[in-house]
Amino acid sequence: MTNYANDVLVETDWLAEHAKDPNVRVFEVDVDTNAYDQGHVAGAVGLNWRTDLQQHPVRDLLDKDQLEGLLSKQGVTPSTTVVAYGDNNNWFAAWFFWLLKYYGHKDVKLVNGGRAKWIAEKRPLSNDTPSYSKSEYRAGTPDASIRALRDHVLEKVVSGNGTKIVDVRSPKEYAGELLAPENLPQEGAQRGGHIPGAQNIPWATAVAEDG
Repeated sequence: MTNYANDVLVETDWLAEHAKDPNVRVFEVDVDTNAYDQGHVAGAVGLNWRTDLQQHPVRDLLDKDQLEGLLSKQGVTPSTTVVAYGDNNNWFAAWFFWLLKYYGHKDVKLVNGGRAKWIAEKRPLSNDTPSYSKSEYRAGTPDASIRALRDHVLEKVVSGNGTKIVDVRSPKEYAGELLAPENLPQEGAQRGGHIPGAQNIPWATAVAEDG
């Protein structure tokens, strides 16, 4: 087993052992919104990033009431260990992880390697949609310290006070050659380029090819 600085990342062995624990709830969040229906970890709840994890039509974060409703439907409580995994190196699973931390959920984990590693190891997939008894989930106060809004970023850029801004998009998006990820052309920015002074550290450099 790989050793990490903390237990936020769990291995597929851990998931296989604990997925059905009563105080564990597993969620699959994929870029490919059809992937879940093709087979998933038994007991995992499928979330659609387009319809479940953002407001419409403004596309902002879920508000507190919306998140509470989403998690209550799946029987999650503040003491539940929430485990997320997905395709594309856990791209939107990591977004779900961050959303939960923003609203103060204490115990959230990501599956190292995500869906790709689970399948590569020939672990079983289920086509059953699980059903859980409803809870009354209560989210915490949003943690503003882990979210930067436009005006805050603009203030830092204008002040030139040494704040470091990291752009995790692909080099072509950073350079303004593309307005969106190549696999999500509809998710384009309104203008090409990057925030002045931002350093490009593509997200893909932080993950391994095996997922």
